[in-house]
Amino acid sequence: MNRKKPELLIPASSLEVLKTAVRYGADAVYIGGEAFGLRAKAKNFSMEEMAEGIRFAHERGVKVYVTANILAHNEDLPGVRRYFRELREIGPDALIISDPGVFAIAKEEAPELERHISTQANNTNYGTYLFWYGQGAKRVVSARELSLEEIKEIREHIPDDLEIETFIHGAMCISYSGRCLLSNYFTGRDANRGACTHPCRWKYAVMEESRPGEYLPVYENERGTFLFNSKDLCMIEHMPDVLTAGIDSLKIEGRMKTALYVATVARTYRRAIDDYFESEETYRKNLDWYRAEIGKCTTRQFTTGFFYGKPGSDTQIYDNSTYNQEYIYLGIAGELLSDGRFSLEQKNKFSVGETIEIMKPSGENIETLVEGIFDEEGNSQESAPHARQRLQIKLSHSPEKYDILRKKGVSA
Repeated sequence: MNRKKPELLIPASSLEVLKTAVRYGADAVYIGGEAFGLRAKAKNFSMEEMAEGIRFAHERGVKVYVTANILAHNEDLPGVRRYFRELREIGPDALIISDPGVFAIAKEEAPELERHISTQANNTNYGTYLFWYGQGAKRVVSARELSLEEIKEIREHIPDDLEIETFIHGAMCISYSGRCLLSNYFTGRDANRGACTHPCRWKYAVMEESRPGEYLPVYENERGTFLFNSKDLCMIEHMPDVLTAGIDSLKIEGRMKTALYVATVARTYRRAIDDYFESEETYRKNLDWYRAEIGKCTTRQFTTGFFYGKPGSDTQIYDNSTYNQEYIYLGIAGELLSDGRFSLEQKNKFSVGETIEIMKPSGENIETLVEGIFDEEGNSQESAPHARQRLQIKLSHSPEKYDILRKKGVSA
């Protein structure tokens, strides 16, 4: 194999999720600040949280990239300049940018930070890659509309020190490289400035112009037809093709996802990559484990997107806009307390007597019985029904601090 092992790049919506990504196998994490990224509805990071997250990651040999990939308007530019000055002080490893004006400001205000070109810039050919290389970009994120063969061709035409980053897992936007206009048209919230309302997931009907107000249903089933509703990208079963395409960074979508999602996807792809680099035989031997694990977080149905050519109708979901949820996120194990208890900030309901699962960074999953639930004062209770309640938990098998807890079933 003539190329080094690619980076596994994981999203993080909060400081807690960043730390989870690092513990569960990320080589790098990408995050957004409170402005100038394309996930305005994510929790996002304050400057103080960003600084703490960068310190935490760097102490463990993991890089952190900060998104600033809006398509900027005039009023954004002074704030962008101030923002980059602040980021320069806390030292992320790179800025992810799509707007040429924002790129120029980054060169001026934080020249020592790498500049990566976002997929929002529609990077579909090697000429575009060479253009950005000439401007000083270190990495270009390929458009989701590219096939693996096209990515290989790009690799052949660009310098070795220009990196290719490619999404291999997560939600797919119906619009070309994510440049959606529907959200702004319907709601006044601009997807290209971080405020997408995801109208591609809505249910639609047809209205004839001569009969205004009379909506004609376009039924696929009793729930309607979801015309723009794409399946999620998943390449876990095709890693040999991905890992021989000349890609430097394998990116997971999901900057609004939970710690359970991030831990599950990071751990699964981490193992798949490492197994393949041990031997392709090892990778293929563990395919059933990858398939089973990747389905244990909240997902839609899966597709390979554009990687093997232009997708057909089978890449869309026409009958619903819901997620599959095989496992429910319960929380992250906290400090070990007296009497074998540990602290937990609960995320979803569970009860005494239930069997839950401890999900460890190593890949091990341990079933354990909930023997006791107590409030912060030590009073016993039968269940944990209130989200974000701080509890003391006793299990038949004690977790280590930072292990993920989950259970089977669909949350109410």
